[in-house]
Amino acid sequence: MRKVVCPNIVIFTDLDGTLLSSRDYSWKDAEEALELCRKLGIEVVLVSSKTRAEIEVIRDEMDIDTPFVSENGGAIFVEKDDEPLEGAKFDGKYFRLELGVPYNILVNTLKELKEKLGWNIKGFSDMSVEEIAYLTGLDLSLAYLASLREYDEPFLILDDIDDISPLVKLAEAKGLKVFKGGRFYHIQGKNDKGKAVQILKSWYKKSKGDIITVALGDSPNDFPMLRMVEYPVLILSEKDYYPDIHKLKISKLPGPKGWNEEVLNIIEKLCS
Repeated sequence: MRKVVCPNIVIFTDLDGTLLSSRDYSWKDAEEALELCRKLGIEVVLVSSKTRAEIEVIRDEMDIDTPFVSENGGAIFVEKDDEPLEGAKFDGKYFRLELGVPYNILVNTLKELKEKLGWNIKGFSDMSVEEIAYLTGLDLSLAYLASLREYDEPFLILDDIDDISPLVKLAEAKGLKVFKGGRFYHIQGKNDKGKAVQILKSWYKKSKGDIITVALGDSPNDFPMLRMVEYPVLILSEKDYYPDIHKLKISKLPGPKGWNEEVLNIIEKLCS
């Protein structure tokens, strides 16, 4: 059997709606491509809006030990046996480079803005684990992990508000940003996935030399990440997104099926 030789490829990937099914959070439809990445030594880096605790479970299931990025670029985590990122601190398990604003500041600021506007806003910090499970479709154990926020507060606006620009402007005046995610609005610092990926690209180049970077995502919070790589892939979703991103490929299939097909195609193109 012919031996396949690949350049140094690093794949940065979103989770929900991309590598994980938005229906049941399964990644099994991407198993073929993930297994090929393992065999060929291709690094798969999880870059997600999920919490560190949630991502740790997924990494264990996928049997990967690469760096990962939590809460939309809130922090980058590198294994203790790897070279630490510049400015990172060891937290007892990982070298952690914090890029986001601490959670307690986000929660307190959102409450302040809520009172100022008189809007009915409910954040994760106001919800029980049972309520988070109901709203997300997660089971109770995973909903608990989703509640362990560090750099991002998801929230609902329970009033009938069409224009959230007053909230956006007030948050910006505090050095924060508010945006709409898949199921929730979010408030966080000026961090994003693109900034985290840029830092990790430099980190990989120090150890691996020349690298080829790939990124896959399905929503606007992934666009900064997609702009940072040579092979950006937008995974098909229910929303019709057409971002202006150089060399962007849009998958024909949604979720992990689309991820699997696009990663296999890229590997076939780059490896010989």
